[in-house]
Amino acid sequence: MDKIALLKTFVVVANEGSFTRAADRLNTSNQLISKYVAQLEKHLDVRLFNRTTRKIHLTEAGQQCLLHANHILESVNDMEGQLGLLNTHAKGVLHVSAPVSFSTLHLSSALAAFQQAHPSVSVNLQLNDRKVDVVEEGLDVAIRAGHLSNSALVAKKITTIHLALCASPAYLEKYGAPSHPSELKPEHYLEYAYVNYDSDTSELMKALKTNAQKVTPKLVANNGEVLTNVAKQGDGYVLQPTFIAADALTRGELISILDEFVPRPISLYAVYPHRKLVSNKLRVFIDFLCAYFEDTPYWDKRLPRG
Repeated sequence: MDKIALLKTFVVVANEGSFTRAADRLNTSNQLISKYVAQLEKHLDVRLFNRTTRKIHLTEAGQQCLLHANHILESVNDMEGQLGLLNTHAKGVLHVSAPVSFSTLHLSSALAAFQQAHPSVSVNLQLNDRKVDVVEEGLDVAIRAGHLSNSALVAKKITTIHLALCASPAYLEKYGAPSHPSELKPEHYLEYAYVNYDSDTSELMKALKTNAQKVTPKLVANNGEVLTNVAKQGDGYVLQPTFIAADALTRGELISILDEFVPRPISLYAVYPHRKLVSNKLRVFIDFLCAYFEDTPYWDKRLPRG
């Protein structure tokens, strides 16, 4: 049996968790399924499953094999699509990782519009602000903001993200508006837990880093929406991307300060494993996001200009 067919059989067994269910799905016999898995194990010289009388479980080697097999089969399917079925619609399941606040505030509406345009594509969305391992976790694409470190991943810019240092009108009335980062009160700093102070050499980032080291920030949180809501109550100042702060800035609930010292804009990227062939579903998804958000996103177009 050819290796592609062996891999397809192995993937079905792994997904079904049973030789019997895999045989039913593939409309063949249990004995033939066992034979094909045994042939693949012999070829790879590893055990792919731990077998008991009632259940089967992937071994560590089996888990690694499943990741590679999925990528290989997806590439084969995409090759067939690009060479012979260029006019077919994008289809399949797209596994996506994205930041929490960006997803709840903006990506959710983009996904709804995307699936209206491409109803044959299903999306499995995982929300996480940590930088996940795209390959290890079997993802098709991760949405990431910031300055990307050098890696074997491919990065496509989706849009530009501006930052703003914000405080409420009540806070500024009580403590005054600073004219220089050195005038910021360390005890009033609302700090985002994942901030990377070394990504920018601006005076503001240096001052915020110094303040955080000098005095424990008033609040540290790993969610920007929480920090923004606290700042709106007049309890301090916060550095946030405008995709979080734009509504509060537009309504006057927050005011941007020290604009001339704010770090340079960063980018939002679609990051995916480096492959010679990119699946149709991934290509149309990235192209859709780029067109939906544009280089100047809609939330920045609504910001007050002063």
